[in-house]
Amino acid sequence: MMLPTLLHPDDYPRSLGDRAVQERRQAMLDAPHMRALREHVTHLRRRPGVEVPEFDPLDGGDRAQILFLFEKPGPMTSEGRTGRRAGSGFISRNNDDATAAATWHFMRDAGIPRVWTATWNVIPWWNGTVQVTPQELREGLDGTHALLRLFPDLQAIVLVGKKASRIASGLAGTGLTIIESAHPSPRVRAAFPVRWNAIGAQWRSAAAALTAMPPSRS
Repeated sequence: MMLPTLLHPDDYPRSLGDRAVQERRQAMLDAPHMRALREHVTHLRRRPGVEVPEFDPLDGGDRAQILFLFEKPGPMTSEGRTGRRAGSGFISRNNDDATAAATWHFMRDAGIPRVWTATWNVIPWWNGTVQVTPQELREGLDGTHALLRLFPDLQAIVLVGKKASRIASGLAGTGLTIIESAHPSPRVRAAFPVRWNAIGAQWRSAAAALTAMPPSRS
């Protein structure tokens, strides 16, 4: 399979560890394909005591046909994180952490251009812990149904990680192709290499499920 070429000079692993890249990404948030998603984020931010990162505008925005739903934002998404490795404020494969870097490589190796995808989490807020409660999962499923209405061209959802996969049965009536995959984290790579090695094929199956590929956007 021919791999897609980079469409943007800031699209490389861990690029959002650079404050200048973060600022350039912020400047892209007013693009038309981001408007509905930004309104959704604004609504979610009304919840007290949490931080909700932005969707990444280098992805397909509301034109996406594949939604990759991870479990919950991690600390590198947090704008409140300071120090040598500051958080980005985005849900992005370009974040400065090993999971995001692995996601970038798996997407590229699977031949999935960014403009086909949107990346989000079942639990969309960061509250200082990666732990997920049953109540959060229930709220996450309800929130996912609301989110899906923002993607009129959506055809497939990839639930990334065991916790994300817990909402699979709740999405059965959506008419979308639902695919489950392991989480591309260092822990999974070390403890479950078979699951790790299966991620690429599982993600390729999401692209294969599309009935019509959208045109690439420069």
